[in-house]
Amino acid sequence: MQRISKLFQPALIIPKNATVKSHDITSKSQRLMLEQGLIRQAGNGTFYLLPLLQRSLQKAINLIDEHMVKIGAQKLTLPLLTSAELWKKSGRLDSSESGTPTELLQTTDRHGKVQILGPTHEESITSLLAAIAPVTYRQFPLRLYQISTKFRDEMKPRFGLMRAKEFLMKDLYTFDIDRGRCHETYEEVNEAYGRLFSEIGVPFVKVAGDSGTMGGPVSHEYHFPSELGEDQLVQCPRCGIHSNAELFPKLAQRCKNCNGSENFERQAGIEVAHAFILEDRYTKALGATCLQPNGKPASLQMGCYGIGVTRIIAAAIEVLSNDKEIRWPSALAPYRVCIITPKAGSKEESQASSWVVKLYNDLQTVKHCEGEVIVDDRTQLTIGKRLLDARKMGYPIIVVVGSKVIHEEIFEVHNLTTDEELNLSYTDTLSTIGATLSTTANQNQTVIRSPSNKVAQEL
Repeated sequence: MQRISKLFQPALIIPKNATVKSHDITSKSQRLMLEQGLIRQAGNGTFYLLPLLQRSLQKAINLIDEHMVKIGAQKLTLPLLTSAELWKKSGRLDSSESGTPTELLQTTDRHGKVQILGPTHEESITSLLAAIAPVTYRQFPLRLYQISTKFRDEMKPRFGLMRAKEFLMKDLYTFDIDRGRCHETYEEVNEAYGRLFSEIGVPFVKVAGDSGTMGGPVSHEYHFPSELGEDQLVQCPRCGIHSNAELFPKLAQRCKNCNGSENFERQAGIEVAHAFILEDRYTKALGATCLQPNGKPASLQMGCYGIGVTRIIAAAIEVLSNDKEIRWPSALAPYRVCIITPKAGSKEESQASSWVVKLYNDLQTVKHCEGEVIVDDRTQLTIGKRLLDARKMGYPIIVVVGSKVIHEEIFEVHNLTTDEELNLSYTDTLSTIGATLSTTANQNQTVIRSPSNKVAQEL
């Protein structure tokens, strides 16, 4: 049985009249995660991820793995350290030294060789392909991804896990034998991203993005709309096309897609994923080739697709929560059901214990509940105090086993997703929890279709 009393959860207790410096905590999600013992600050821009948040993180990883497998992607692990020489060959080291402060973390070994603690791994994966090139065209398409720690030397880390120096990211790299197939892969991966974010269950928008130092002709970003977002997103009210405002200076005063109104709608967004077509930007520079059907070698056509895994968790909390209580998308909640037991010494304590065990065990057979139930057995605290704590943590469903169970066999069920409080029989408690979690899962799996590449290229 999973018990809250056994959790390693050092919550941050802030005295009622304490003054908290604004620069210490810069976002709602950061404050809530600190207060509820999900994270602990280790240094400027670095954090400990504690057990409850690790469960959520693992759920995000499992979802990503599931959707990557469905498009034929294979998982690997690339070195965290990449030779600076590779970054020079690709031209990205020079661009980072062009007079603007670099965000690349670099280290020099005892032999004087400089290596990069990578924020992305285009050079590394392309170097791997180049080392075994040329490969026959029959091996492609090739889709390789990893989920690993990335590093960015942020000048001003902020917003907790959303703008940290160290973070977890999924990076997928695809290789095709020609541009046409590269663009087909781009469409397929973007459709997979749409399904993934729909299943996560946080409102999102896909917009045309700026390729920046990554290079390449086409890119798209995925955002959770939020006032905290550092990106400004624009939308044409006539045709609905979305774009990052970074591209706006490149656009005509009227929408280039439909020649519509100048009155573009704007909203802020938190970027959680980015997709790029790179073509031969890296493969040509680093010598990654394949043997074409005619027997001649040609540079591979490449795409890259990143998802900020830790950023998704923080951004979801930022978007869905209120100022005092965390709200999770059901797919990422550390536990989906919390059972609160009677207080120690109460009349109900001895009689209710069998109901707690029975409810816990029976919920393991309910769809979407197996391994998703935790019991708040801190019986030295009142039910009211523990209910308040459970609401702050945001467990989607809270079941109170109190006096009504003993006298009427009635369970108090709190649904935080719908903000309902129900008094139900035992059978109805089980069926309602199962129906609620199944409904949430089905609603989240609505597919969001992506805008076409044609529109993206016009932008």
